[in-house]
Amino acid sequence: MSNLSRRNALSLGVALGLVGAASVVPAWASTAGADPWWVWDDEVDSLMAGLVDGGRVPAVNTALRSWVDNAGPLPAGLPADLAAWLQRVNRLPSWADTAKLRRAADFNRRKDTYLFVLYGLGSGIMSTVIPREARSVYWSAGGAAMQDRAAKTFTFGYDLSEAHAFEPSGQFVVTANKTRLVHAAVRHLLPQSPHWRAVADERVPISNGDILVTFHSLGTFVHRKLREWHVPMSAADEDAFLHQWQVAIHLLGVRDEFIPKTWAEADAQSVQVLTPLLAPTPEGKELAADLLGLTAQIDLGVTRGFLNEFVRYVLSNEVGDWLGLPRDYAAATLIRTGWPAYIAFREGLLPIAPAGFYLFDQFIRALAMLFLNKGTSPTTTPITIPTGNRPGA
Repeated sequence: MSNLSRRNALSLGVALGLVGAASVVPAWASTAGADPWWVWDDEVDSLMAGLVDGGRVPAVNTALRSWVDNAGPLPAGLPADLAAWLQRVNRLPSWADTAKLRRAADFNRRKDTYLFVLYGLGSGIMSTVIPREARSVYWSAGGAAMQDRAAKTFTFGYDLSEAHAFEPSGQFVVTANKTRLVHAAVRHLLPQSPHWRAVADERVPISNGDILVTFHSLGTFVHRKLREWHVPMSAADEDAFLHQWQVAIHLLGVRDEFIPKTWAEADAQSVQVLTPLLAPTPEGKELAADLLGLTAQIDLGVTRGFLNEFVRYVLSNEVGDWLGLPRDYAAATLIRTGWPAYIAFREGLLPIAPAGFYLFDQFIRALAMLFLNKGTSPTTTPITIPTGNRPGA
């Protein structure tokens, strides 16, 4: 569907009294003259719609399975038009700064402990209180298999944070392009679900605006929490971390004109378009319960009460209340006092490991492994294009 067709469909929906995206999302301050809520990924959307409707996705998934490294040749067996598109987009943008990307990789290595916590328990659970994202995830195929979907999502972050993520020997450019194909398939499939249409406030999911909101729940949120936690970062480190995310969301199909140029701009965008949208939904509550329930399958060395309180500590009591997380005040006290001390010791600001240090350490290591291919792979999880929505949807 073209952008013009989408606009007409949404305008008709508003005229008929249906809920339209423009009426429920904050206006996006942009000097570019375009609105990211109304920008999708037209070329690849058209390609994937044809492949889905033609029953060719399973063969494409089989062909793509061996394509992992950024510098690896495109696999044989891909449709010619898809291969041509991938050949064109499977590269860094001209403005990518290799030195900054390498510095970001080193920063990720040095701060990986905090990143595991913030991406996993912060951004991961926050996604369940972003209504559009929660509904889209729940009613798509991935919503019915949350551990597998969490593993795939973690693969995106893992490949992004890996030492050679953007180098020829790395995997992130390929991971981003596979994710972009998944998004295109979901944009075609979800509007066919009457269950999704009944609760959605948009006619087509995963616009540039939606991807930017997700970025703010990841990169912007993590950067802000690192500063709140007084994790030492140089200005060059912060700039490199932002640049990594700028390249990442470009690779996901976000137009360069929408990508924040500074952390100040990112923070302002986040306050404008992420914070006002946060709210509980039935779909999000179920997804959060599924995600937090995964920990029962692997011993994280902590109680469920500790896990619930860590989510509250990272996100807020308001979010914890939205998700119905039972309180554990003893665990809350341990986290409030122990986590800052844990950070201080890891950063060399305390000479002796504080009480609870090994509990936090074990918890973080187990949490990281939990989402790597259901706890069985230390490296990656295959990303596959869906052929349908949630069973029964």
